[in-house]
Amino acid sequence: MPTRREFLRAGGLALAGLAAPWLDTRLPGARLLASAAVAAADRVAEIRMRSDALGSRVWFDPIGLRVMPGTTVRWVLEGNVHSATAYHPSNGFASRIPAGAEPWDSGMLTEPGQSFAVRLAVPGVYDYYCIPHEMAGMVGRIVVAPEGADVDAIREPGQATGGLKPPSPAALAAFPPIASILRGGAVRL
Repeated sequence: MPTRREFLRAGGLALAGLAAPWLDTRLPGARLLASAAVAAADRVAEIRMRSDALGSRVWFDPIGLRVMPGTTVRWVLEGNVHSATAYHPSNGFASRIPAGAEPWDSGMLTEPGQSFAVRLAVPGVYDYYCIPHEMAGMVGRIVVAPEGADVDAIREPGQATGGLKPPSPAALAAFPPIASILRGGAVRL
């Protein structure tokens, strides 16, 4: 049986293959576009879900991460009980992911080594949280931006509107600045 990674790689190659006949490789950037589609199928970024021995300190590592569009982000549980859940109305909060992006909820991961993955294709800022630890500030931020993106165009997610629940004050204080993520590629606590 193929692994999830092999399945994703095959899907990416198939999509690139479908797109290839439509690309006129004489056009500027067409070859780069075709190779980027294949390369995106191989990109996997990993975020660890951590806790100290007593469970009094919990965090995502890294807390801030920059990835290319099409990257698969995988959260891996190291200890305690955690989730990786997008701020989105379907998860009980105001949206803090790009318009058109699919929200996610890993559900509760309870055994060390368990993982959950999503593919992020829409450029922008994705804020997420751990369900049992959101009030403690266990949040993370992913910035999806292609190489050469206009970093000044990447904005903080807006304030909650329409009666939707905003992140807790501890969560809002914990988000790393977008500029720090863009500068370093990753922000760790």
